Amino acid sequence: MGLGSVGTGLLLAGLVLVVITVMVSDILRASVVAVLLGVALLAVLTRDAHGRNLVSRVGARTSWWSVRSRGLSIYRSGPLGRALWGTYQLPGIAAPTRLSEHTDSYGRRFGLLYTPATGSFSVVIGTEPDGAALVDQEQIDVWVADWGHWLANLSDEPSVEAASVTIETAPDTGTRLRREVSMSTDPQAPAFARAVLEEVVDRYPAGSSTVRAFVTVTFTASQRSGGRRKPEEMGRDLAARLPGLTAGLAATGAGAAHPLTAQELCEVVRVAYDPAAALLIDEAHAAGQVPDLSWTDVGPAAAQASWDGYRHDSAFSCTWSMTQAPRGNVQSGVLARLLAPHRDIDRKRVTLVYRPIDSARAAAIVEADLRAAEFRMTSTSKPAARDSLAVRAAAATASEEASGAGLTQFGMLVTATVTDLDRQADARAAIDNLSATVRLRLRPVYGSQDSAFAAALPLGLVLPKHVRVPAELRNNL
Repeated sequence: MGLGSVGTGLLLAGLVLVVITVMVSDILRASVVAVLLGVALLAVLTRDAHGRNLVSRVGARTSWWSVRSRGLSIYRSGPLGRALWGTYQLPGIAAPTRLSEHTDSYGRRFGLLYTPATGSFSVVIGTEPDGAALVDQEQIDVWVADWGHWLANLSDEPSVEAASVTIETAPDTGTRLRREVSMSTDPQAPAFARAVLEEVVDRYPAGSSTVRAFVTVTFTASQRSGGRRKPEEMGRDLAARLPGLTAGLAATGAGAAHPLTAQELCEVVRVAYDPAAALLIDEAHAAGQVPDLSWTDVGPAAAQASWDGYRHDSAFSCTWSMTQAPRGNVQSGVLARLLAPHRDIDRKRVTLVYRPIDSARAAAIVEADLRAAEFRMTSTSKPAARDSLAVRAAAATASEEASGAGLTQFGMLVTATVTDLDRQADARAAIDNLSATVRLRLRPVYGSQDSAFAAALPLGLVLPKHVRVPAELRNNL
């Protein structure tokens, strides 16, 4: 009836309880127990369009009421805030993170994020994607294949726990163009040529946008011999492994890949929580200055989470999560419209989350999926076309895994940020329209907007490790 292993076990236990009640008592009390069992099963089996049952929805609403009643949805930091030490530290699940800086074997500085709650380390790699414009389809196919190989190789990397790709679109401030033009202009150039360049600098940034991409790889701190590694030990380990990871990304169309320094990572997170700071940071770089930012100063001064949104400093954001991937054959440009800048959204962040599965578990998972698909098709005399397609897809996955392909769990988070509260309805409508064009089913992360906002940032947060109810239990209910 669509129940998982845990739900089926509860159903059998309830039936046994009904039989025992009939034997030791009367039929009336057994009927009451049967009705209660039926109500519980109805709450588990009643699902919405996103696959969430009534128990999950009631649990989310109850948790939100508890958080709001205790005042945990409001955050104030700084000298007059509630945060300790009078700093602007990150809120929520990102608050315990610590940042250190190390040097890899190529002499490049890189920031290393440590999350004590989950015992994991994360390194962020900045990329310059080439894009698919004016590129032959054969080259795009090569990039897609190399990206698949890079993801498959993550399951063979020691201690790799998760990975994420964050693509952020934001309005261009024009400071980089102004700095480049001013550095390249010849004082002896004709007045007409200088006037043309000045007009380009003044008009070109209006309506233009910048696209940045980050790849975050999360490693576990646990050692095979027991215990956890310290940031110094993990920094020495990753110093020799980062050049290989960045070199592999260059073949996937990601362009020049380099690990972000601690200063660059602080700027990325600071701008995410306060978009108004982007202009100040760009102007400082244009003047040849480096903004003095530390990890304890990148959080918002004020933030407040609501049921369906998140207000932080100078902006308002809403985050969606993917509940259903595109069906059928997926082409390389299926996410092109979702990733492109949109006029109704000031800043848009699309994060693909990957969790590699080791080869020992991958074989058992694909075989179980194949048996389940075959059972659904053979359990009826007239199988649906979707069941037949599911069997073929499961068989192809099992065949590819047996030939050496890797298996990876994936998800998606989409964050839309606007600087004007009156435009939040337009931003929501834009994301709803874009999700339909890319054949995705997105659902707002109700009741956990602040946590979802932090998870969409390149911080290496693994959400399944932060939930109270284990993901395995929820999936098997």
